[in-house]
Amino acid sequence: MKDLAPQVSRQRLLIEAKYACVVSKSDVERYLRELPAALDLRIYSAPVVYSPGGEGRAMNQGYDGFVALIDSGISIYVWENVKFVSVVVYSCKPFDEAKAIEFTRAFFNVTELEQMSF
Repeated sequence: MKDLAPQVSRQRLLIEAKYACVVSKSDVERYLRELPAALDLRIYSAPVVYSPGGEGRAMNQGYDGFVALIDSGISIYVWENVKFVSVVVYSCKPFDEAKAIEFTRAFFNVTELEQMSF
């Protein structure tokens, strides 16, 4: 990918995983508070978490969440019925990708994980 803004420092990490636990709305909120703390990133607002509440396809039921960081944000998407989670960490401040991956692995009791930096 061509770097269209080389003067803007940024780091992006996509984590996708299958998990083996029960996930609630409060778990997603807690993840969005604890992951930034583990990465030494600061949030400036409370996490926002939505659930379709039965709207849309059954397979897509779960949670969508976001937390704004001083240096960008973290988005999360959880599919409860297939026990799948997708997380995007986007930061203008460098962070430890290995720590983000291990935190996610432990938090969600991950059984299979893929990641991509971009």
